[in-house]
Amino acid sequence: MRGRAGVFIGCLGAVLFVCAAVGLRAQTASAFSQPGAVSNQDSSNDLSVAVGKSVLVDFTEPMLRVAVGMNEIAAVTVTSPTEVMVNGKMPGQTSLIVWQKSGNRQFFNITVRRNTFESIDRLDAVRRQLMMELPGQAIKVSTENGSIFLRGTVKDLDSSNRAVEIASTALAPIASAESAEKGASTAAAPAGGGASGKVVNLLYVDVPEAEKQILLKVRFASVDRNKAKQLGINLASLGIGNTTGGISTGQLPFPTIANATSAAPASAAFSGALNLLVETPGNLPMAMGIQALETKGVVEVLAEPNLMAANGKQASFLAGGEYPYPVPQGGGGGSAPTITIMFKEYGVRLNFIPTITPRGSIRLQVAPEVSSLDFTNAVELSGAEVPAITTRRVKTEVELNDGQSFVIGGLLDNRETETFMKIPFLGDIPVLGKFFQSMTRSHTNTELIVVVTPELVDPIPVGAPLPSLKYPTKFLPPNSDVQMHNPDGTTAPATPATPAPIPVEKLVDSQKPEAPLDVQGGMSGSSGGASSH
Repeated sequence: MRGRAGVFIGCLGAVLFVCAAVGLRAQTASAFSQPGAVSNQDSSNDLSVAVGKSVLVDFTEPMLRVAVGMNEIAAVTVTSPTEVMVNGKMPGQTSLIVWQKSGNRQFFNITVRRNTFESIDRLDAVRRQLMMELPGQAIKVSTENGSIFLRGTVKDLDSSNRAVEIASTALAPIASAESAEKGASTAAAPAGGGASGKVVNLLYVDVPEAEKQILLKVRFASVDRNKAKQLGINLASLGIGNTTGGISTGQLPFPTIANATSAAPASAAFSGALNLLVETPGNLPMAMGIQALETKGVVEVLAEPNLMAANGKQASFLAGGEYPYPVPQGGGGGSAPTITIMFKEYGVRLNFIPTITPRGSIRLQVAPEVSSLDFTNAVELSGAEVPAITTRRVKTEVELNDGQSFVIGGLLDNRETETFMKIPFLGDIPVLGKFFQSMTRSHTNTELIVVVTPELVDPIPVGAPLPSLKYPTKFLPPNSDVQMHNPDGTTAPATPATPAPIPVEKLVDSQKPEAPLDVQGGMSGSSGGASSH
């Protein structure tokens, strides 16, 4: 016995080592047998060899010829009339047929296994890279059915993702080799492709500490100043030439004239805010209205909304209200339109999304707004006075460090408007022409700045005094001496233990964005008609 792997058929006390069962014999004549020779029963055997390895097969009878099914998988070399050598070239399965001079045929099923040294070497390379890139984190690597399994505990999600990327480098060759070994394909597999395996992440992750909260401070400072001056004259005839009428530049409201009756003479009613009335004697029934008005106004607004949010989460704030305004609908075909009441929000609003960058700075998507009702520019609709809205709004994206400030909006607006009107020809008369002229001059000055300041904050410690307002008067005394209290984690039995590591997929699921709040769902009448006429 030569001590080599393979099938040895010996005689005179040699050890017989058969690698596969002998199949049923076919009694048909062989097309490759010698003329006149009787065909013996064919035999079928199994050979197994690894890639890069060889086995010898010995026969008791001399061979006539040999043939192999696929040379890409295995190569067969005849070393002597009774011996052949089979070399494994790539994982797969093929057949070997041997014709002997006696007319017998030997059939062999050759299975070429992957070289386990190659896959073990690749896994060792993955383990070395994991130890180098993720020191101190015990990660176990194994392979089965073309897939790589990762087990152990890592400190964060970044380490888990990096471990998966490293393991993926050895995935395709291992999966391709194991697939070919199981006979998934008898053709040559493309290099690095065709594998169906994957990296199965079974790692556990330490529960991370709570992230910092971001407090955004916003300051609105606005000053509106206006100044106006009006000067004009209206002339009215109360019966000169048995006619009533008047002369006006059209800039000031004209008086209402009542015609003379048997009971009372003609009269003129002035509606201006400030009028100087001059009425001539009865021989010249005339009235003159001189209006001289000067106004000054100032509006100062200071709003400082503060709002806190978690990293990457949106926060919204509104201090104000909703005002109703009528909206006409329909009214075709001669019918009166239907008035529907809608609601619109106003006040101090703040919307922002903060994100802590790897540099430690805070990137803000911020949209502050201050709005108020403006009855000066109101309109009348179906007998209802609908106010306008004065709005100051900023929407931008900035990046700041903790405690730094940016002026994200600024406005300096100065306006001067002058309107001059006169009656043609009469207004050009020297000295007297002033009675046929009117003038309005207005000045407007607006100044606005919007400043934002983000801060990284921590919760108020247990037992520390909470911020509160200073109320001018005391509230009613409480009805109960028992202070409101809920069970918490400050007592020993309820102290939470250090959380145990959890699977990666569970931690990732817990960090998914939550569904946004439906702030309009519980407000009746916020989006539709509350009443109609």
